[in-house]
Amino acid sequence: MLPAYIANPTAVVCGGGASIDFGRNFVDGKRILGDGKTYRGLAGGVICGTVLGIIQMNTSLAGRFGGFTLLAVFSLSFGALLGDMCKSFIKRRLGFKRGAKFMIADQLDFVIGAWILTYLLQGSWFIEHFTATTMVIILIITPVLHRITNLIGYHVKLKKEPW
Repeated sequence: MLPAYIANPTAVVCGGGASIDFGRNFVDGKRILGDGKTYRGLAGGVICGTVLGIIQMNTSLAGRFGGFTLLAVFSLSFGALLGDMCKSFIKRRLGFKRGAKFMIADQLDFVIGAWILTYLLQGSWFIEHFTATTMVIILIITPVLHRITNLIGYHVKLKKEPW
Protein backbone atom coordinates (compact mmCIF):
# COMPACT_ATOMS: atom_id res chain seq x y z
CA MET A 1 0.00 0.00 0.00
CA LEU A 2 2.97 2.36 0.28
CA PRO A 3 2.64 3.66 -3.30
CA ALA A 4 -0.99 4.61 -2.55
CA TYR A 5 -0.11 5.93 0.90
CA ILE A 6 2.55 8.26 -0.51
CA ALA A 7 0.61 9.31 -3.65
CA ASN A 8 -2.25 10.78 -1.64
CA PRO A 9 -0.32 13.28 0.54
CA THR A 10 2.30 14.15 -2.10
CA ALA A 11 -0.53 15.20 -4.42
CA VAL A 12 -1.30 17.87 -1.82
CA VAL A 13 2.37 18.91 -1.59
CA CYS A 14 2.79 19.04 -5.39
CA GLY A 15 -0.65 20.54 -6.10
CA GLY A 16 -1.58 23.90 -7.45
CA GLY A 17 -2.10 25.26 -10.91
CA ALA A 18 -4.83 24.25 -13.32
CA SER A 19 -7.69 22.25 -11.85
CA ILE A 20 -8.52 18.95 -13.54
CA ASP A 21 -12.08 20.13 -14.19
CA PHE A 22 -10.85 23.51 -15.57
CA GLY A 23 -13.37 25.25 -13.31
CA ARG A 24 -16.30 23.67 -15.12
CA ASN A 25 -19.61 22.68 -13.62
CA PHE A 26 -21.43 19.38 -13.98
CA VAL A 27 -25.00 19.20 -15.36
CA ASP A 28 -26.27 19.90 -11.83
CA GLY A 29 -24.57 23.31 -11.88
CA LYS A 30 -21.98 22.32 -9.24
CA ARG A 31 -18.24 22.05 -9.83
CA ILE A 32 -17.17 18.68 -11.21
CA LEU A 33 -14.25 18.22 -8.78
CA GLY A 34 -13.21 21.61 -7.45
CA ASP A 35 -10.00 23.62 -7.26
CA GLY A 36 -8.31 21.10 -4.96
CA LYS A 37 -7.82 18.54 -7.74
CA THR A 38 -5.05 19.75 -10.04
CA TYR A 39 -2.98 18.27 -12.83
CA ARG A 40 0.22 19.13 -10.98
CA GLY A 41 -1.02 17.33 -7.85
CA LEU A 42 -2.15 14.32 -9.86
CA ALA A 43 1.16 14.04 -11.70
CA GLY A 44 3.23 14.65 -8.57
CA GLY A 45 1.31 12.12 -6.53
CA VAL A 46 1.45 9.42 -9.20
CA ILE A 47 5.15 10.01 -9.82
CA CYS A 48 6.04 9.94 -6.10
CA GLY A 49 3.96 6.83 -5.43
CA THR A 50 5.38 5.05 -8.46
CA VAL A 51 8.96 5.98 -7.57
CA LEU A 52 8.45 4.66 -4.03
CA GLY A 53 7.05 1.46 -5.53
CA ILE A 54 10.07 1.13 -7.82
CA ILE A 55 12.33 1.55 -4.79
CA GLN A 56 10.35 -1.19 -3.04
CA MET A 57 10.72 -3.39 -6.12
CA ASN A 58 14.49 -3.01 -5.99
CA THR A 59 15.10 -3.62 -2.30
CA SER A 60 15.87 -6.84 -0.52
CA LEU A 61 12.36 -6.65 0.95
CA ALA A 62 10.73 -6.90 -2.49
CA GLY A 63 10.65 -10.69 -2.43
CA ARG A 64 9.15 -10.67 1.03
CA PHE A 65 6.42 -8.23 0.03
CA GLY A 66 5.32 -9.91 -3.13
CA GLY A 67 7.46 -8.97 -6.10
CA PHE A 68 5.77 -5.77 -7.20
CA THR A 69 5.36 -5.10 -10.90
CA LEU A 70 5.64 -1.65 -12.42
CA LEU A 71 1.97 -1.81 -13.40
CA ALA A 72 1.00 -2.73 -9.83
CA VAL A 73 2.85 0.21 -8.27
CA PHE A 74 1.53 2.59 -10.92
CA SER A 75 -2.05 1.37 -10.44
CA LEU A 76 -1.82 1.64 -6.65
CA SER A 77 -0.58 5.24 -7.01
CA PHE A 78 -2.91 6.39 -9.78
CA GLY A 79 -5.86 4.46 -8.33
CA ALA A 80 -5.41 6.20 -4.99
CA LEU A 81 -5.80 9.58 -6.63
CA LEU A 82 -8.69 8.41 -8.82
CA GLY A 83 -10.44 7.26 -5.63
CA ASP A 84 -9.89 10.69 -4.11
CA MET A 85 -11.27 12.38 -7.22
CA CYS A 86 -14.34 10.12 -7.21
CA LYS A 87 -14.96 11.09 -3.59
CA SER A 88 -14.64 14.78 -4.50
CA PHE A 89 -17.13 14.31 -7.33
CA ILE A 90 -19.60 12.73 -4.89
CA LYS A 91 -18.99 15.44 -2.28
CA ARG A 92 -19.79 18.14 -4.83
CA ARG A 93 -23.02 16.35 -5.77
CA LEU A 94 -24.00 16.17 -2.08
CA GLY A 95 -23.31 19.88 -1.62
CA PHE A 96 -20.12 19.58 0.46
CA LYS A 97 -17.74 22.51 0.09
CA ARG A 98 -14.04 22.03 -0.61
CA GLY A 99 -12.32 20.75 2.52
CA ALA A 100 -15.55 19.83 4.31
CA LYS A 101 -15.31 16.72 6.46
CA PHE A 102 -16.84 13.59 4.94
CA MET A 103 -16.21 10.89 7.52
CA ILE A 104 -15.04 7.45 6.42
CA ALA A 105 -14.91 8.50 2.75
CA ASP A 106 -12.13 10.99 3.51
CA GLN A 107 -10.04 8.25 5.12
CA LEU A 108 -10.67 5.34 2.76
CA ASP A 109 -11.39 6.82 -0.69
CA PHE A 110 -7.83 6.46 -1.89
CA VAL A 111 -7.55 2.89 -0.56
CA ILE A 112 -10.68 1.78 -2.41
CA GLY A 113 -9.54 3.55 -5.58
CA ALA A 114 -6.11 1.93 -5.39
CA TRP A 115 -7.63 -1.50 -4.84
CA ILE A 116 -10.16 -1.22 -7.66
CA LEU A 117 -7.69 0.01 -10.28
CA THR A 118 -5.04 -2.49 -9.24
CA TYR A 119 -7.57 -5.31 -9.34
CA LEU A 120 -8.68 -4.23 -12.82
CA LEU A 121 -5.12 -3.91 -14.18
CA GLN A 122 -3.28 -6.59 -12.16
CA GLY A 123 -6.05 -8.87 -10.92
CA SER A 124 -3.99 -11.99 -10.27
CA TRP A 125 -1.27 -10.00 -8.51
CA PHE A 126 -3.90 -8.21 -6.41
CA ILE A 127 -5.66 -11.43 -5.39
CA GLU A 128 -2.35 -13.04 -4.47
CA HIS A 129 -1.18 -10.16 -2.28
CA PHE A 130 -4.32 -8.59 -0.85
CA THR A 131 -5.80 -11.32 1.30
CA ALA A 132 -8.93 -10.71 3.35
CA THR A 133 -6.78 -10.38 6.49
CA THR A 134 -4.46 -7.87 4.81
CA MET A 135 -7.41 -5.83 3.60
CA VAL A 136 -9.03 -5.74 7.05
CA ILE A 137 -5.74 -4.60 8.62
CA ILE A 138 -5.40 -1.86 5.99
CA LEU A 139 -8.98 -0.71 6.60
CA ILE A 140 -8.23 -0.48 10.34
CA ILE A 141 -4.84 1.27 10.24
CA THR A 142 -5.52 3.63 7.34
CA PRO A 143 -7.83 6.04 9.23
CA VAL A 144 -5.19 6.37 11.97
CA LEU A 145 -2.39 7.00 9.45
CA HIS A 146 -4.63 9.37 7.52
CA ARG A 147 -5.38 11.41 10.64
CA ILE A 148 -1.69 11.65 11.57
CA THR A 149 -0.60 12.78 8.09
CA ASN A 150 -3.42 15.32 7.90
CA LEU A 151 -2.48 16.78 11.26
CA ILE A 152 1.11 17.10 10.10
CA GLY A 153 -0.03 18.69 6.83
CA TYR A 154 -2.21 21.13 8.75
CA HIS A 155 0.57 22.13 11.15
CA VAL A 156 3.08 22.73 8.36
CA LYS A 157 0.44 24.80 6.53
CA LEU A 158 -0.03 22.42 3.57
CA LYS A 159 -3.68 21.81 4.49
CA LYS A 160 -6.33 24.28 5.58
CA GLU A 161 -8.20 21.70 7.68
CA PRO A 162 -6.76 19.11 10.12
CA TRP A 163 -8.86 16.25 8.70
